Amino acid sequence: MDTRFNLFENEIAARFAKRFAGAALVIHDSPLPKSTQELVSLRASQINGCGHCIDMHVKEAAAAGESAVRLHLVAAWRESTVFTEAEQAALALAEEGTRLADAHQGVSDETWARVRKHYDDDQLAALVAQVALINAANRLAVIVHQKGGSYEAGMFAAALDA
Repeated sequence: MDTRFNLFENEIAARFAKRFAGAALVIHDSPLPKSTQELVSLRASQINGCGHCIDMHVKEAAAAGESAVRLHLVAAWRESTVFTEAEQAALALAEEGTRLADAHQGVSDETWARVRKHYDDDQLAALVAQVALINAANRLAVIVHQKGGSYEAGMFAAALDA
């Protein structure tokens, strides 16, 4: 399938994208570890089937020094030994916050308690915002069939500077 609509060539979409990128910058500049930001974004994107966002977050994480082993195991993080307890809590939050329709309660009290154990208020605010933002980005890209494969690490940062 071809891309249905180029979000970067439409004035309204471009204005929205600028504000969306501004929200992403708040999270990027937060005290939430960059590796956690990328792992959470990758996991939500896997669940949502967003090739564009999977491509972006794998490449950004790799460029930031994330190991191939950890990137390959994000989809099976529960059956892996390479993630810290804090990262596991963040990945659980990402999954439950992404699969809201699959559970009547949304994010479980157990997952919330695990996240609170490992993240302070500023990190938690960024983590919750990251889950919300990546889900919105996934939906934008999937709706218009924005494909993965052509993203190069640093493209997002370059767009913010433009």
